[in-house]
Amino acid sequence: MKRILAINPGATSTKIAIFDGSEKVFVKNIKHSTEELSQFTTIAEQYPFRRDVITKELEAEKIDLHSISVIMGRGGLVKPLKSGVYRINDLMIEHLKQGYNGQHACNLGGLIAKSIADVIGLKDAFIADPVIVDEMEPVARIAGHPEFERKSIFHALNQKAISRMYAKDNGKKYEDLNLVVCHMGGGVSCGAHQKGRVIDVNQALDGEGPFSPERSGSLPMNQFLKACFSGKYTMEDMQKILVGNGGYVGYFGSNDALAVEKAAQEGDPKAELLEEAFAYQVAKQIGETAVVLKGQIDAIILTGGIAYGKPVVARIKRYIDWIAPVAVYPGEDEMAAMALNANMIINGEVEIQEYE
Repeated sequence: MKRILAINPGATSTKIAIFDGSEKVFVKNIKHSTEELSQFTTIAEQYPFRRDVITKELEAEKIDLHSISVIMGRGGLVKPLKSGVYRINDLMIEHLKQGYNGQHACNLGGLIAKSIADVIGLKDAFIADPVIVDEMEPVARIAGHPEFERKSIFHALNQKAISRMYAKDNGKKYEDLNLVVCHMGGGVSCGAHQKGRVIDVNQALDGEGPFSPERSGSLPMNQFLKACFSGKYTMEDMQKILVGNGGYVGYFGSNDALAVEKAAQEGDPKAELLEEAFAYQVAKQIGETAVVLKGQIDAIILTGGIAYGKPVVARIKRYIDWIAPVAVYPGEDEMAAMALNANMIINGEVEIQEYE
């Protein structure tokens, strides 16, 4: 049985997990203080520090680094890619360091993975299905004005892993199915999966689709423009309206979906309306995505952390269960998703692609 190390860096923590095959045998969320991270000017500069913290943690747990066969890093904001497993090569390292498509802690995943692989003598390390997976059709890129273009940035790792899990559970191949997959977490992304390709998806990061615990989603554009030029807000303020201070945070003062759910169940009319509005907007996005597949849908899959909430799932189902069968796979286990891809490498079930 091959041993796998999965690495998922966040803004102030680094989550690591060890798998023996598909069995998770160790997991740790290593917290990094503001003081520790403030010594670095850029995100990329953090990777030697975070690498050393990981190796020390594993050594303290008496996990032999040389027992690891495959290392997977969380994919970063590199060039737009087709879905799949990618070898971390020199060009990818360069793009992760410079933040080719933006600066984010997930860029550290590939840097740390390759660095540890080099330390223990593994030839390669890998990423799989980074957030910039782009399989959109040309017609889906048209935004409405030539100055703008719709882009593919979404919860690709979880959406793809859950889709494969659903297919396996139903004795089918992911590549033979048409699925609408809706990830509901800090952001909400809804992808049209046509025979293994996500041909359209709302760009949940920058303000497209339903609101979420801390994002506003699509806003009335003319009102938004007037606010931009009102003199009341800076560009940073407006970005915070889109991501950070929108959604549940703006209306309820908290990004805790469970707190909203609890308040709604206790009869708080504001919380009840807010949860119903969330379900309403998610359902509308699912309906829009169903149109992309021309209604030929094998299943609608609800996933992400909010999918644990039975009341909100029930609200969404009331709007959409006439479209197609609804399956619920709650949570976002990025570590298990990386392990799934690592096992496909080990079993020769996936073609390793070159980043170029």
